[in-house]
Amino acid sequence: MNIKKILSMAAAGTMAVSALAGCGGSTTTETANKGDKVYKIGLCQLVQHDALDAATKGFEDKLTELLGEGNVEFDLQNAAGDSATCSTIVNQFVSAGNDLIFANATASLQAAASATADIPIVGTSITDYATALDITDWSGTTGRNITGTSDLAPLAEQAEMFKELLPDAKNIGLIYCSSEPNSKYQVDIVAEELAGRGFTTKMYPFADSNDVAAVITTACDESDALYIPTDNTAAANTEIIANIANPAGKPIIAGEEGICQGCGIATLSISYYSIGQIAGEMAYDILVNGADPSTMEIKYAQDLTKKYSADRAAALGITIPEGYEPLDAE
Repeated sequence: MNIKKILSMAAAGTMAVSALAGCGGSTTTETANKGDKVYKIGLCQLVQHDALDAATKGFEDKLTELLGEGNVEFDLQNAAGDSATCSTIVNQFVSAGNDLIFANATASLQAAASATADIPIVGTSITDYATALDITDWSGTTGRNITGTSDLAPLAEQAEMFKELLPDAKNIGLIYCSSEPNSKYQVDIVAEELAGRGFTTKMYPFADSNDVAAVITTACDESDALYIPTDNTAAANTEIIANIANPAGKPIIAGEEGICQGCGIATLSISYYSIGQIAGEMAYDILVNGADPSTMEIKYAQDLTKKYSADRAAALGITIPEGYEPLDAE
């Protein structure tokens, strides 16, 4: 288990004292200065990769900005891609009496939901909360101690990118981790969208990182192009994927920028830092204003950008039309 712990706490200034004086929270720790609070936040991140890292940073930055330096204590732990470790981490947060749990990625959210029905949970990088929490009558809110932000991008528009960039492709391989329900949710929708555009699709699930190379090899042998949704296991293995798909000449449309950066040619991307910031605002509303997470609607990214890898597109002889921005670094 690879667990990273970040602890940030400093003495609060006079301005922060006056701003937070009188704020509620029965489990909040009081400091030596009367009326000053230090909120304890447990952060569980499923795995380390660029997208989830950006969401966590956005959350920490926004909540620190709103509460003030010294008024929030973060305990960030990484589950190294293991859902069982997520459960261990969030149970520690519950035992510690944290004021709020931040769950980054589906497995983290599911573990937190199982661990407590009392401590507020704010999720992020969750594609579909109804799927993650097995809610059949979805209304936009969870009806539980859970709220947060989604990383869902318009899947129909991602499917349209195949027609726009790869009009000669016929068979599209859909790559995803079978243990991530939100990944299956995405590929099911994309499969329907691609079928409606005249493409043939086939699912290529892998159970974990150990299966990635074999599955990608088979998919490349049987497909003209590949699609990878916002999948955490895939995101952690983009180097392996690129080392197989690129020499085989198989272009990849990715569900998010980090995967595209690692192995894709193009993506319709959201800002994970932005959805982390929105989650931070929601956490502040819960902690300071007493908002009820059970009635807070799940929020979505507003800014979507088509991006492409100039190097891979050139290597594959793919012409990128106007309206796409190059990835920041290649």
